[in-house]
Amino acid sequence: MHLERRLGRVHARLRIGIEDESMPKVFGRGLNFFHPENWYSTHALMRNVLKATGFYWRGRSNTLKFKVTRNTVRLPHLPQAFDGFTLLHLSDLHADMYPPAIEALIDRVEGMSYDAVILTGDYRAWTFGEFEQSMAGMRALCSSLRGSMYGVLGNHDTIRMVPELEAMGIQMLLNESVAVQRDGQHIHLAGIDDAHYYRVDNIEKAAQEIPPESVSILLSHTPEIFRQAAHAGFDLFFCGHTHGGQICLPGGFPLTLDARCPRRLGSGTWNHGEMQGYTSAGAGTSIVEVRINCPPEIVLHTLKPAQP
Repeated sequence: MHLERRLGRVHARLRIGIEDESMPKVFGRGLNFFHPENWYSTHALMRNVLKATGFYWRGRSNTLKFKVTRNTVRLPHLPQAFDGFTLLHLSDLHADMYPPAIEALIDRVEGMSYDAVILTGDYRAWTFGEFEQSMAGMRALCSSLRGSMYGVLGNHDTIRMVPELEAMGIQMLLNESVAVQRDGQHIHLAGIDDAHYYRVDNIEKAAQEIPPESVSILLSHTPEIFRQAAHAGFDLFFCGHTHGGQICLPGGFPLTLDARCPRRLGSGTWNHGEMQGYTSAGAGTSIVEVRINCPPEIVLHTLKPAQP
């Protein structure tokens, strides 16, 4: 098997073994004990409650109203060639959850200026079963994107997606890294496999080929392993998973983040030690196709040298 040769026998067997245990469990496994996305009887219940309270239709229309966030990141030792280098960050697309949202996203990103694309997981709405509909949405999206594309898997994704995603031009980073070249200079981009449910992340393996003096960026689906990433010496950490809460109180206060991490890491910019981080609120929806007080997000990260 190609993936087993590429990723190592243990990693591939762990991933596929857990995926093949029928559907992912509601309780247990992962960094969290409770996984609401796997409790499928609640999906219809939540949708009906939102309809009864009058929030459903407004919340569904909100899924088409993308917020574009421009995040300037200042880094010491940034190679001159990367001054102004911009990464388009998309996360939690759940491309088969509500197709009009993917269509709206495609319209929104067309014409944007960026140098490369990073995708931080959750391409599928369900956590098991077929994935062709989600791959169809991803193919439509990728055909509208430009430049190099890099991605990681999330807790909704199967490792069996990897060949199709890479056929779309996305370089999947599964505990791997790549040197991004520009005008003879380079930075390093690493990615880990899902740390939330499957727990097959390996930061040490992802970082092993990165020179200590190089600017390094880690892609993770979830922010939950922020401490490990900071202590491993990464300069930047980009992730998603939380959806920013998706359904929030006025002011954007999330009811839940489904992640075992401080709430300050729930969305937007944050720091841990010398490492800078950003948690995307996500471009799609999970469980129910609504967003309340938490718009879907497209992020443009622009790298700049540290100010003297």
